Amino acid sequence: MPETTESRILDRHGNPIRRRQLTREIAAPSLTGLRQIWSGSTVAGGLTPERLAGLLLAADDGDSHDYLTLAEEMEERDPHYASVLGTRKRAVSGVPVTVEAYSDAPHDVALADAVRRVVRRPAFGDLVDDLLDALGKGYSAVELLWRRDGSQWLPDYAWRDPRFFVWYRASGHSLRLLDEADPNGVELPPYKFIIHTPRLKSGLPARGGLARLAAFSYMCKAWTVKDWLAFADVFGLPLRVGKYGPNATEEEKAVLLSAVANIASDAAGIIPESMNIEFQTVAATAGGPDMFLKLAEWLDKQISKAVLGQTMTADDGSSNAQAQVHNDVRVDILEADAKALANTLNRDLLRPYIDLNFGPQADYPRIELEVPKPEDLALLADGLAKLVPLGLQVEQSVIRDKMGLPDPDQGAALLTPPGQAAAPASADGVAALNRATPATPELVDHYVDQLQDQTAPAIGQMLDQIKALLGQAESLEAFQVSLLDAYGHLDPDALAQVMQLGFSAADLAGRYEVENGR
Repeated sequence: MPETTESRILDRHGNPIRRRQLTREIAAPSLTGLRQIWSGSTVAGGLTPERLAGLLLAADDGDSHDYLTLAEEMEERDPHYASVLGTRKRAVSGVPVTVEAYSDAPHDVALADAVRRVVRRPAFGDLVDDLLDALGKGYSAVELLWRRDGSQWLPDYAWRDPRFFVWYRASGHSLRLLDEADPNGVELPPYKFIIHTPRLKSGLPARGGLARLAAFSYMCKAWTVKDWLAFADVFGLPLRVGKYGPNATEEEKAVLLSAVANIASDAAGIIPESMNIEFQTVAATAGGPDMFLKLAEWLDKQISKAVLGQTMTADDGSSNAQAQVHNDVRVDILEADAKALANTLNRDLLRPYIDLNFGPQADYPRIELEVPKPEDLALLADGLAKLVPLGLQVEQSVIRDKMGLPDPDQGAALLTPPGQAAAPASADGVAALNRATPATPELVDHYVDQLQDQTAPAIGQMLDQIKALLGQAESLEAFQVSLLDAYGHLDPDALAQVMQLGFSAADLAGRYEVENGR
Protein backbone atom coordinates (compact mmCIF):
# COMPACT_ATOMS: atom_id res chain seq x y z
CA MET A 1 0.00 0.00 0.00
CA PRO A 2 1.61 3.32 -1.01
CA GLU A 3 2.39 5.74 1.77
CA THR A 4 0.19 8.81 1.89
CA THR A 5 1.76 12.24 1.75
CA GLU A 6 -0.18 13.56 4.72
CA SER A 7 -0.33 11.58 7.96
CA ARG A 8 -3.14 11.42 10.48
CA ILE A 9 -0.55 12.23 13.15
CA LEU A 10 -0.93 15.79 14.44
CA ASP A 11 1.69 17.90 16.18
CA ARG A 12 1.02 19.78 19.42
CA HIS A 13 -0.54 22.63 17.44
CA GLY A 14 -2.91 20.32 15.56
CA ASN A 15 -1.00 20.43 12.27
CA PRO A 16 -0.83 17.18 10.26
CA ILE A 17 2.55 15.60 9.56
CA ARG A 18 3.70 15.46 5.93
CA ARG A 19 5.88 12.38 5.72
CA ARG A 20 7.68 13.29 2.48
CA GLN A 21 8.76 16.57 4.02
CA LEU A 22 10.45 14.80 6.92
CA THR A 23 13.43 13.69 4.82
CA ARG A 24 13.97 17.05 3.06
CA GLU A 25 16.31 19.77 4.28
CA ILE A 26 14.22 22.86 4.89
CA ALA A 27 16.70 25.35 6.37
CA ALA A 28 19.95 24.40 4.63
CA PRO A 29 22.32 27.34 3.96
CA SER A 30 23.21 28.46 0.47
CA LEU A 31 25.86 30.55 -1.27
CA THR A 32 23.36 33.28 -2.16
CA GLY A 33 20.11 34.60 -0.75
CA LEU A 34 19.12 35.30 2.85
CA ARG A 35 20.56 32.09 4.34
CA GLN A 36 24.18 32.32 3.23
CA ILE A 37 26.95 30.06 4.45
CA TRP A 38 29.49 32.87 4.86
CA SER A 39 28.74 36.17 6.51
CA GLY A 40 31.32 38.93 6.23
CA SER A 41 29.45 41.38 8.44
CA THR A 42 30.84 42.40 11.82
CA VAL A 43 29.25 44.26 14.71
CA ALA A 44 31.73 43.99 17.58
CA GLY A 45 34.48 45.93 15.81
CA GLY A 46 34.23 49.57 16.85
CA LEU A 47 31.12 48.97 18.93
CA THR A 48 29.80 52.19 20.47
CA PRO A 49 27.00 52.82 22.99
CA GLU A 50 24.83 54.23 20.21
CA ARG A 51 25.46 51.19 17.99
CA LEU A 52 24.76 48.78 20.86
CA ALA A 53 21.54 50.54 21.82
CA GLY A 54 20.42 50.52 18.18
CA LEU A 55 20.92 46.81 17.60
CA LEU A 56 19.21 45.92 20.89
CA LEU A 57 16.21 48.07 19.95
CA ALA A 58 16.13 46.41 16.54
CA ALA A 59 16.11 42.99 18.24
CA ASP A 60 13.18 44.15 20.38
CA ASP A 61 11.32 44.96 17.16
CA GLY A 62 11.97 41.51 15.70
CA ASP A 63 15.17 42.14 13.72
CA SER A 64 17.77 40.09 15.65
CA HIS A 65 20.38 39.76 12.89
CA ASP A 66 22.91 42.26 14.29
CA TYR A 67 22.32 41.15 17.87
CA LEU A 68 22.96 37.52 16.96
CA THR A 69 26.10 38.55 15.07
CA LEU A 70 27.33 40.41 18.15
CA ALA A 71 26.54 37.41 20.38
CA GLU A 72 28.63 35.20 18.09
CA GLU A 73 31.54 37.65 18.01
CA MET A 74 31.53 38.09 21.78
CA GLU A 75 32.33 34.38 22.15
CA GLU A 76 35.14 34.75 19.62
CA ARG A 77 36.70 37.98 20.93
CA ASP A 78 36.38 37.93 24.73
CA PRO A 79 38.24 35.01 26.36
CA HIS A 80 36.51 35.53 29.71
CA TYR A 81 32.97 35.56 28.29
CA ALA A 82 33.79 32.52 26.14
CA SER A 83 35.17 30.73 29.19
CA VAL A 84 32.26 31.30 31.57
CA LEU A 85 29.63 30.67 28.90
CA GLY A 86 31.43 27.48 27.87
CA THR A 87 31.54 26.43 31.52
CA ARG A 88 27.80 26.85 31.85
CA LYS A 89 27.17 24.91 28.65
CA ARG A 90 29.49 22.04 29.61
CA ALA A 91 27.91 21.84 33.06
CA VAL A 92 24.62 20.88 31.41
CA SER A 93 26.07 18.70 28.65
CA GLY A 94 27.94 16.72 31.33
CA VAL A 95 24.74 15.81 33.23
CA PRO A 96 23.79 12.13 32.83
CA VAL A 97 20.81 11.60 30.50
CA THR A 98 18.25 8.98 31.46
CA VAL A 99 14.94 7.83 30.01
CA GLU A 100 12.12 7.09 32.45
CA ALA A 101 9.24 4.85 31.39
CA TYR A 102 5.77 6.16 32.23
CA SER A 103 4.98 2.96 34.13
CA ASP A 104 6.18 -0.61 34.58
CA ALA A 105 3.74 -1.89 31.98
CA PRO A 106 5.52 -3.83 29.20
CA HIS A 107 4.36 -1.40 26.50
CA ASP A 108 5.64 1.65 28.42
CA VAL A 109 8.95 -0.07 29.11
CA ALA A 110 9.32 -0.92 25.40
CA LEU A 111 8.76 2.73 24.45
CA ALA A 112 11.41 3.85 26.94
CA ASP A 113 13.88 1.26 25.60
CA ALA A 114 13.36 2.54 22.05
CA VAL A 115 14.08 6.14 23.13
CA ARG A 116 17.19 4.98 25.00
CA ARG A 117 18.61 3.63 21.73
CA VAL A 118 18.24 7.10 20.21
CA VAL A 119 19.77 8.83 23.23
CA ARG A 120 22.79 6.50 23.23
CA ARG A 121 23.76 7.39 19.67
CA PRO A 122 26.93 9.59 19.49
CA ALA A 123 25.06 12.27 17.56
CA PHE A 124 22.83 12.92 20.57
CA GLY A 125 25.73 14.49 22.48
CA ASP A 126 26.37 16.90 19.59
CA LEU A 127 22.66 17.73 19.59
CA VAL A 128 22.80 18.72 23.26
CA ASP A 129 25.82 20.96 22.63
CA ASP A 130 24.09 22.66 19.69
CA LEU A 131 20.89 23.27 21.66
CA LEU A 132 22.86 24.87 24.51
CA ASP A 133 23.93 27.60 22.07
CA ALA A 134 20.58 29.09 23.08
CA LEU A 135 22.02 30.16 26.44
CA GLY A 136 24.00 32.96 24.84
CA LYS A 137 21.75 33.91 21.93
CA GLY A 138 18.30 33.29 23.42
CA TYR A 139 17.32 30.40 21.17
CA SER A 140 18.84 27.61 19.14
CA ALA A 141 17.38 25.69 16.20
CA VAL A 142 18.36 22.19 15.08
CA GLU A 143 16.75 20.66 12.03
CA LEU A 144 15.64 17.04 12.25
CA LEU A 145 16.68 15.05 9.19
CA TRP A 146 14.58 11.89 9.37
CA ARG A 147 15.62 8.73 7.54
CA ARG A 148 14.11 5.29 7.22
CA ASP A 149 15.96 2.32 8.67
CA GLY A 150 13.75 -0.53 7.55
CA SER A 151 10.36 0.26 9.05
CA GLN A 152 11.77 2.65 11.64
CA TRP A 153 12.18 6.42 11.50
CA LEU A 154 15.52 7.61 12.91
CA PRO A 155 16.59 11.24 13.37
CA ASP A 156 19.80 12.94 12.32
CA TYR A 157 20.54 16.48 13.42
CA ALA A 158 21.78 19.63 11.68
CA TRP A 159 22.42 22.87 13.59
CA ARG A 160 21.09 25.92 11.83
CA ASP A 161 22.37 29.46 12.15
CA PRO A 162 19.87 31.37 14.36
CA ARG A 163 20.06 34.26 11.88
CA PHE A 164 18.17 32.02 9.43
CA PHE A 165 15.03 32.51 11.53
CA VAL A 166 12.77 35.39 12.50
CA TRP A 167 10.29 35.84 15.32
CA TYR A 168 6.69 36.04 14.17
CA ARG A 169 5.68 39.62 14.96
CA ALA A 170 2.05 38.72 15.70
CA SER A 171 3.01 36.68 18.77
CA GLY A 172 6.70 37.22 19.51
CA HIS A 173 6.98 33.60 20.67
CA SER A 174 6.75 31.71 17.38
CA LEU A 175 9.91 31.18 15.38
CA ARG A 176 9.70 31.13 11.59
CA LEU A 177 12.11 30.43 8.77
CA LEU A 178 13.54 33.51 7.07
CA ASP A 179 12.22 33.79 3.51
CA GLU A 180 12.76 36.30 0.72
CA ALA A 181 9.12 36.22 -0.34
CA ASP A 182 7.56 36.76 3.09
CA PRO A 183 8.88 39.31 5.61
CA ASN A 184 7.06 37.47 8.37
CA GLY A 185 8.92 34.26 7.55
CA VAL A 186 7.62 30.81 6.68
CA GLU A 187 5.99 28.61 9.30
CA LEU A 188 8.19 25.70 10.36
CA PRO A 189 6.89 22.25 9.30
CA PRO A 190 5.84 20.03 12.22
CA TYR A 191 8.32 17.48 13.56
CA LYS A 192 11.17 19.07 11.58
CA PHE A 193 12.89 21.32 14.13
CA ILE A 194 14.03 21.23 17.73
CA ILE A 195 13.73 24.80 19.04
CA HIS A 196 15.31 25.42 22.43
CA THR A 197 14.39 28.68 24.16
CA PRO A 198 15.62 28.54 27.78
CA ARG A 199 13.46 30.68 30.05
CA LEU A 200 16.24 32.79 31.52
CA LYS A 201 13.74 35.57 32.15
CA SER A 202 10.06 36.16 31.55
CA GLY A 203 9.01 37.99 28.41
CA LEU A 204 10.00 37.71 24.78
CA PRO A 205 12.52 34.94 24.02
CA ALA A 206 14.38 37.36 21.74
CA ARG A 207 15.37 39.34 24.85
CA GLY A 208 16.41 36.36 26.95
CA GLY A 209 19.97 35.55 25.82
CA LEU A 210 22.93 35.95 28.15
CA ALA A 211 24.76 37.87 25.43
CA ARG A 212 22.23 40.68 25.79
CA LEU A 213 22.92 40.86 29.53
CA ALA A 214 26.71 40.81 29.05
CA ALA A 215 26.89 43.07 25.98
CA PHE A 216 27.33 46.35 27.86
CA SER A 217 30.13 44.94 30.04
CA TYR A 218 31.75 43.50 26.93
CA MET A 219 31.69 46.88 25.19
CA CYS A 220 33.11 48.72 28.21
CA LYS A 221 35.85 46.12 28.63
CA ALA A 222 36.80 46.43 24.95
CA TRP A 223 37.20 50.17 25.42
CA THR A 224 39.17 49.65 28.63
CA VAL A 225 41.63 47.27 27.00
CA LYS A 226 42.03 49.62 24.01
CA ASP A 227 42.81 52.57 26.31
CA TRP A 228 45.13 50.38 28.36
CA LEU A 229 47.16 49.48 25.27
CA ALA A 230 47.33 53.15 24.28
CA PHE A 231 48.55 54.00 27.77
CA ALA A 232 51.21 51.27 27.58
CA ASP A 233 52.30 52.51 24.16
CA VAL A 234 52.87 56.02 25.52
CA PHE A 235 54.19 55.30 28.99
CA GLY A 236 55.54 51.78 28.60
CA LEU A 237 58.96 52.95 27.38
CA PRO A 238 61.08 55.75 28.85
CA LEU A 239 61.21 59.09 27.02
CA ARG A 240 64.33 59.40 24.84
CA VAL A 241 66.06 62.79 24.70
CA GLY A 242 69.04 63.41 22.38
CA LYS A 243 71.43 66.25 23.11
CA TYR A 244 73.82 67.90 20.69
CA GLY A 245 76.39 70.65 21.10
CA PRO A 246 76.05 74.24 19.90
CA ASN A 247 78.33 73.60 16.95
CA ALA A 248 76.43 70.57 15.65
CA THR A 249 75.72 70.59 11.95
CA GLU A 250 72.40 69.75 10.33
CA GLU A 251 73.78 66.39 9.28
CA GLU A 252 74.77 65.59 12.88
CA LYS A 253 71.33 66.61 14.11
CA ALA A 254 69.74 64.27 11.54
CA VAL A 255 71.97 61.41 12.73
CA LEU A 256 70.95 62.04 16.35
CA LEU A 257 67.24 62.26 15.50
CA SER A 258 67.40 59.03 13.53
CA ALA A 259 69.10 57.28 16.45
CA VAL A 260 66.50 58.52 18.95
CA ALA A 261 63.63 57.51 16.67
CA ASN A 262 64.92 54.03 15.89
CA ILE A 263 66.30 53.01 19.26
CA ALA A 264 62.88 51.88 20.51
CA SER A 265 62.45 49.34 17.74
CA ASP A 266 66.09 48.43 17.14
CA ALA A 267 67.21 48.63 20.78
CA ALA A 268 70.59 49.71 19.44
CA GLY A 269 72.17 52.64 17.64
CA ILE A 270 75.40 54.53 17.08
CA ILE A 271 76.03 58.25 17.44
CA PRO A 272 79.17 60.40 17.43
CA GLU A 273 81.07 60.63 20.70
CA SER A 274 80.23 64.30 21.04
CA MET A 275 76.47 63.53 21.18
CA ASN A 276 74.47 62.18 24.13
CA ILE A 277 71.12 60.32 24.53
CA GLU A 278 69.34 60.29 27.88
CA PHE A 279 66.43 57.98 28.87
CA GLN A 280 64.00 59.77 31.18
CA THR A 281 61.35 57.79 33.07
CA VAL A 282 57.96 59.50 33.13
CA ALA A 283 56.12 59.26 36.43
CA ALA A 284 52.97 57.18 36.06
CA THR A 285 49.71 59.06 36.10
CA ALA A 286 47.80 58.63 39.37
CA GLY A 287 46.06 55.26 39.22
CA GLY A 288 47.28 54.70 35.65
CA PRO A 289 47.80 51.02 34.91
CA ASP A 290 46.01 49.89 38.09
CA MET A 291 42.90 51.79 37.07
CA PHE A 292 42.64 49.89 33.76
CA LEU A 293 43.36 46.56 35.46
CA LYS A 294 40.78 47.06 38.19
CA LEU A 295 38.14 48.20 35.71
CA ALA A 296 38.75 45.20 33.42
CA GLU A 297 38.61 42.81 36.39
CA TRP A 298 35.42 44.42 37.70
CA LEU A 299 33.75 44.05 34.30
CA ASP A 300 34.84 40.39 34.14
CA LYS A 301 33.17 39.83 37.51
CA GLN A 302 29.92 41.31 36.25
CA ILE A 303 30.00 38.90 33.31
CA SER A 304 30.75 35.97 35.66
CA LYS A 305 27.79 36.85 37.87
CA ALA A 306 25.53 37.19 34.84
CA VAL A 307 26.54 33.84 33.32
CA LEU A 308 27.53 31.62 36.25
CA GLY A 309 25.60 33.25 39.07
CA GLN A 310 28.80 33.75 41.10
CA THR A 311 32.39 34.94 40.79
CA MET A 312 34.25 32.68 43.22
CA THR A 313 35.36 29.88 40.90
CA ALA A 314 35.87 32.16 37.88
CA ASP A 315 37.52 35.28 39.36
CA ASP A 316 38.15 35.16 43.12
CA GLY A 317 39.53 31.67 43.60
CA SER A 318 38.02 29.30 46.13
CA SER A 319 38.89 26.99 48.95
CA ASN A 320 37.65 23.42 49.14
CA ALA A 321 34.92 24.41 51.61
CA GLN A 322 33.77 27.31 49.45
CA ALA A 323 33.66 25.09 46.38
CA GLN A 324 31.01 22.94 48.12
CA VAL A 325 28.69 25.98 47.96
CA HIS A 326 29.95 27.75 44.82
CA ASN A 327 30.39 25.11 42.13
CA ASP A 328 31.52 26.08 38.62
CA VAL A 329 27.86 26.88 37.98
CA ARG A 330 25.43 27.48 40.81
CA VAL A 331 23.43 24.29 41.38
CA ASP A 332 20.05 26.03 41.12
CA ILE A 333 21.02 27.51 37.74
CA LEU A 334 22.33 24.15 36.53
CA GLU A 335 19.11 22.42 37.56
CA ALA A 336 17.01 25.04 35.76
CA ASP A 337 19.08 24.71 32.58
CA ALA A 338 18.85 20.91 32.69
CA LYS A 339 15.09 21.00 33.27
CA ALA A 340 14.54 23.43 30.38
CA LEU A 341 16.63 21.32 28.00
CA ALA A 342 14.83 18.12 29.05
CA ASN A 343 11.45 19.77 28.35
CA THR A 344 12.64 20.77 24.87
CA LEU A 345 13.93 17.27 24.09
CA ASN A 346 10.68 15.66 25.27
CA ARG A 347 8.56 18.04 23.23
CA ASP A 348 10.52 18.26 19.97
CA LEU A 349 12.42 14.95 19.79
CA LEU A 350 10.91 12.24 21.98
CA ARG A 351 7.28 12.80 21.04
CA PRO A 352 7.91 12.98 17.26
CA TYR A 353 10.04 9.84 17.44
CA ILE A 354 7.37 7.93 19.36
CA ASP A 355 4.52 9.18 17.15
CA LEU A 356 6.27 8.31 13.89
CA ASN A 357 7.30 4.82 15.01
CA PHE A 358 4.57 3.74 17.43
CA GLY A 359 1.74 6.17 16.82
CA PRO A 360 0.37 8.80 19.23
CA GLN A 361 0.29 7.65 22.84
CA ALA A 362 -1.82 8.54 25.83
CA ASP A 363 1.32 8.59 27.98
CA TYR A 364 4.92 9.06 26.91
CA PRO A 365 8.26 8.23 28.52
CA ARG A 366 10.46 11.13 29.57
CA ILE A 367 14.04 12.15 28.93
CA GLU A 368 15.54 13.38 32.20
CA LEU A 369 18.77 15.23 32.95
CA GLU A 370 19.30 14.51 36.63
CA VAL A 371 21.76 16.87 38.26
CA PRO A 372 23.67 14.86 40.89
CA LYS A 373 23.50 16.49 44.29
CA PRO A 374 26.88 17.03 45.98
CA GLU A 375 27.15 14.76 49.00
CA ASP A 376 29.11 15.55 52.14
CA LEU A 377 30.41 12.02 52.69
CA ALA A 378 31.96 12.86 56.06
CA LEU A 379 28.63 14.20 57.30
CA LEU A 380 26.82 11.16 55.88
CA ALA A 381 29.20 8.74 57.61
CA ASP A 382 28.88 10.61 60.89
CA GLY A 383 25.09 10.55 60.66
CA LEU A 384 25.03 6.81 59.94
CA ALA A 385 27.34 6.12 62.87
CA LYS A 386 24.86 7.87 65.17
CA LEU A 387 21.53 6.81 63.67
CA VAL A 388 22.14 3.16 62.76
CA PRO A 389 22.81 2.21 66.41
CA LEU A 390 19.45 3.79 67.27
CA GLY A 391 17.67 1.41 64.92
CA LEU A 392 17.69 3.26 61.57
CA GLN A 393 17.63 0.72 58.74
CA VAL A 394 19.54 1.72 55.59
CA GLU A 395 20.18 -0.34 52.46
CA GLN A 396 23.86 -0.91 51.75
CA SER A 397 23.26 -0.38 48.02
CA VAL A 398 21.92 3.15 48.66
CA ILE A 399 25.03 4.12 50.63
CA ARG A 400 27.30 2.57 47.99
CA ASP A 401 25.57 4.61 45.28
CA LYS A 402 25.99 7.84 47.23
CA MET A 403 29.68 7.11 47.75
CA GLY A 404 30.21 5.92 44.18
CA LEU A 405 31.22 2.41 45.27
CA PRO A 406 30.19 -0.67 43.24
CA ASP A 407 28.64 -3.78 44.80
CA PRO A 408 31.35 -6.27 45.82
CA ASP A 409 31.88 -9.26 43.54
CA GLN A 410 31.21 -12.75 44.78
CA GLY A 411 34.24 -14.02 46.68
CA ALA A 412 36.05 -10.66 46.58
CA ALA A 413 38.31 -9.72 49.48
CA LEU A 414 36.35 -7.22 51.60
CA LEU A 415 37.58 -4.50 53.89
CA THR A 416 36.75 -5.19 57.54
CA PRO A 417 37.24 -3.14 60.69
CA PRO A 418 40.70 -3.73 62.17
CA GLY A 419 40.57 -6.12 65.14
CA GLN A 420 36.90 -6.81 64.63
CA ALA A 421 36.74 -9.21 67.55
CA ALA A 422 38.56 -6.78 69.85
CA ALA A 423 36.81 -4.59 72.40
CA PRO A 424 35.17 -1.52 70.87
CA ALA A 425 36.48 1.89 71.77
CA SER A 426 33.07 3.34 72.63
CA ALA A 427 29.47 2.47 73.17
CA ASP A 428 28.66 3.60 69.62
CA GLY A 429 31.34 1.24 68.35
CA VAL A 430 29.72 -1.68 70.17
CA ALA A 431 26.28 -0.90 68.80
CA ALA A 432 27.54 -0.48 65.25
CA LEU A 433 29.64 -3.64 65.38
CA ASN A 434 26.98 -5.89 66.84
CA ARG A 435 24.75 -5.20 63.84
CA ALA A 436 27.44 -6.18 61.36
CA THR A 437 28.90 -9.23 63.19
CA PRO A 438 27.13 -12.61 63.56
CA ALA A 439 26.66 -13.59 67.19
CA THR A 440 28.67 -16.56 68.45
CA PRO A 441 29.10 -17.91 72.04
CA GLU A 442 32.73 -16.84 72.09
CA LEU A 443 31.88 -13.31 70.91
CA VAL A 444 29.07 -12.98 73.49
CA ASP A 445 31.35 -14.14 76.31
CA HIS A 446 34.03 -11.79 75.08
CA TYR A 447 31.67 -8.80 75.17
CA VAL A 448 30.43 -9.77 78.64
CA ASP A 449 34.01 -9.77 79.91
CA GLN A 450 34.73 -6.50 78.20
CA LEU A 451 31.52 -5.09 79.64
CA GLN A 452 32.72 -5.82 83.14
CA ASP A 453 36.08 -4.17 82.46
CA GLN A 454 34.69 -1.05 80.78
CA THR A 455 31.83 -0.45 83.19
CA ALA A 456 34.03 -0.82 86.25
CA PRO A 457 35.35 2.81 86.24
CA ALA A 458 31.92 4.32 85.71
CA ILE A 459 30.26 2.15 88.37
CA GLY A 460 33.20 2.67 90.70
CA GLN A 461 32.84 6.46 90.38
CA MET A 462 29.16 6.22 91.26
CA LEU A 463 29.88 3.93 94.22
CA ASP A 464 32.54 6.33 95.53
CA GLN A 465 29.99 9.13 95.52
CA ILE A 466 27.47 6.95 97.33
CA LYS A 467 30.06 5.86 99.92
CA ALA A 468 30.97 9.48 100.60
CA LEU A 469 27.32 10.33 101.24
CA LEU A 470 26.94 7.33 103.51
CA GLY A 471 29.95 8.37 105.60
CA GLN A 472 28.55 11.88 106.07
CA ALA A 473 24.99 10.75 106.98
CA GLU A 474 23.95 10.71 110.66
CA SER A 475 21.09 8.28 110.05
CA LEU A 476 19.59 6.08 107.35
CA GLU A 477 16.81 8.61 106.86
CA ALA A 478 19.38 11.38 106.32
CA PHE A 479 21.34 9.14 103.92
CA GLN A 480 18.15 8.50 101.90
CA VAL A 481 17.50 12.23 101.60
CA SER A 482 21.10 13.04 100.59
CA LEU A 483 21.14 10.17 98.06
CA LEU A 484 18.00 11.47 96.38
CA ASP A 485 19.43 15.00 96.32
CA ALA A 486 22.69 13.78 94.79
CA TYR A 487 21.02 11.68 92.06
CA GLY A 488 20.78 14.60 89.66
CA HIS A 489 24.49 15.33 90.03
CA LEU A 490 25.69 11.88 89.02
CA ASP A 491 27.66 11.83 85.74
CA PRO A 492 25.00 11.25 83.01
CA ASP A 493 27.54 10.48 80.29
CA ALA A 494 29.10 7.67 82.25
CA LEU A 495 25.67 6.36 83.18
CA ALA A 496 24.53 6.44 79.53
CA GLN A 497 27.67 4.58 78.47
CA VAL A 498 27.05 1.88 81.04
CA MET A 499 23.46 1.45 79.92
CA GLN A 500 24.42 1.34 76.23
CA LEU A 501 27.08 -1.29 76.82
CA GLY A 502 24.60 -3.34 78.84
CA PHE A 503 22.00 -3.15 76.11
CA SER A 504 24.62 -4.15 73.50
CA ALA A 505 25.67 -7.21 75.45
CA ALA A 506 22.04 -8.20 76.02
CA ASP A 507 21.31 -7.74 72.32
CA LEU A 508 24.22 -10.01 71.36
CA ALA A 509 23.09 -12.68 73.77
CA GLY A 510 19.51 -12.48 72.52
CA ARG A 511 20.60 -12.70 68.89
CA TYR A 512 22.66 -15.77 69.66
CA GLU A 513 19.70 -17.49 71.32
CA VAL A 514 17.37 -16.60 68.42
CA GLU A 515 19.86 -17.75 65.79
CA ASN A 516 20.33 -21.06 67.58
CA GLY A 517 16.64 -21.67 68.31
CA ARG A 518 16.85 -21.24 72.06
